[in-house]
Amino acid sequence: MSLPPAIDTPTPLLGALSPRRFMRRHWQKQPLLIRQALPGVHPPLGRSALFTLAGNEDVESRLIVRQRDRWTLRSGPLPRRALPPVSQAGWTLLVQGLDLHVPAARELLSMFRFVPEARLDDLMLSWASDGGGVGPHVDSYDVFLLQVQGRRRWRIAPPGDDTLRPDLPLKILAHFVPQQEWLLEPGDMLYLPPGWGHDGVAEGECMTASIGFRAPARGELAREVLGRLLEREDEAPRVLYRDAAQPATDAPGRIPEALQRFAADAVSRALRDPRALQAALGEALTEPKPHVWFAPPAEVAALGSGVRLDPRTRMMYDAAHVFVNGESWRAAGRDAALMRRLADRRALSTRELERASEPARELLTQWAEDGWLQVVGDEDDC
Repeated sequence: MSLPPAIDTPTPLLGALSPRRFMRRHWQKQPLLIRQALPGVHPPLGRSALFTLAGNEDVESRLIVRQRDRWTLRSGPLPRRALPPVSQAGWTLLVQGLDLHVPAARELLSMFRFVPEARLDDLMLSWASDGGGVGPHVDSYDVFLLQVQGRRRWRIAPPGDDTLRPDLPLKILAHFVPQQEWLLEPGDMLYLPPGWGHDGVAEGECMTASIGFRAPARGELAREVLGRLLEREDEAPRVLYRDAAQPATDAPGRIPEALQRFAADAVSRALRDPRALQAALGEALTEPKPHVWFAPPAEVAALGSGVRLDPRTRMMYDAAHVFVNGESWRAAGRDAALMRRLADRRALSTRELERASEPARELLTQWAEDGWLQVVGDEDDC
């Protein structure tokens, strides 16, 4: 797997900025146009292979067709017969999560791991015929738009009026007033923070790779974390509400204050343990997407050689835990350092595995049996 640039090293990928300076100057702040971020770049896969992939049931895909001011949207799977002729102008095929299916896309995505894994989402590949696009819109996440084939003209506008056209199946801005415009060639890249309006139109056949970074909404994250905390409470000994001192009442519809205090204490107890809260957050952040599934191998080789995480596996850690695919383990000492390296590099060499304790090796073996990681042939593969 390709490693991201060192955080203090200037890189063409970020317009001669180091990752540290890019994050300080531009991340979540202002756009950046980068000419020849990846000179000589090639699409992660060809047009024919992309069209075939869009027909798979386990792949997220969308077809967007524009005919004058009429837009249509169709979600996948999209067999080849569902796609318009290549010669027809004004249509776009979007394939989400390409990094889960195509090694070259995974390599490309790994170059952006100078951003925390908790924010990194996926790589989407867009193929468009001449004039194709998805209309002026706003994303709620950070995105790098890398031109990998052909040319696309981008127009952008700062955050402002995000009113949408109510008559369309897509979220297209009703009052898009662009302030900057560029034509991107293969290898050029545009970074956009959340909230910036943008409209990309293909000039001839083209492909654009979108590297997206999820930004969980506060309410959604609270619902996920609280749900996991409540699951832990369900596993604790049951404590029933008691009201031996409850007097007779002539206002039976009124909720007793003692019951209100009991409920408040129940909620505060769920939030009182910071490690439980951290564990719930890590589990929520590593939960695979609904369409992701793992195929356990028929046989697992011994861990004498290196291991690498399956592309679909999400692995993170904090000071006390290791999180993999929505589950958590307490970790400390040498094994914790080993697991953190696996999360950071997504692979361990033979030499590194030799330092693992027996319980750690058993856990890695279990992950291999679940299809979460793969045993590779030799150390050089890691």
